[in-house]
Amino acid sequence: AVHAQVSRPRRLHHAAWVTRDQEATRHFYEDIIGLPLASTWAERAANGREYCHTFFTLGDGGALAFFQYADQDDNPIDLNSPGHIAFECDAATQQGIQARLEANGYALRVTDHGYCVSLYVNDPNNLRLEFTVDHLDVERINAMQAGIAHEALQRWLAGDHTPNNEIRPH
Repeated sequence: AVHAQVSRPRRLHHAAWVTRDQEATRHFYEDIIGLPLASTWAERAANGREYCHTFFTLGDGGALAFFQYADQDDNPIDLNSPGHIAFECDAATQQGIQARLEANGYALRVTDHGYCVSLYVNDPNNLRLEFTVDHLDVERINAMQAGIAHEALQRWLAGDHTPNNEIRPH
């Protein structure tokens, strides 16, 4: 595998999305989720388009960033979330986020995957988020998976879709 010789990015620097409401976004990430607003940049692009760019800082120094365009009413951008972004946290942090989401009326779901317990929610911009608490034995589980990952992928691609997650609750 190529990745053994290649150094990996160290952490998320930032992931960026468009928002139509910086204040709703700030309230969600800062007041509910607990990520501090670290910077707000008023910008003008080379094409003259003006926008506000905010950064909310994670514990490792990475950030989530959001752009709101001044001309959004004339030139709207769809708020799409093709996948989700997951953040690792401990159980107390996840429980606090869940309580604040519930108190603020957000629809959420919690799934016990066996190897982790995940809390899912959509932010005000339709961005899908996951807050994940790893299993206490995550290092052993990850080592076991690393030993079978390629074989399991080949088996699945060949048409054998038998589940291989023996630790997920039924």
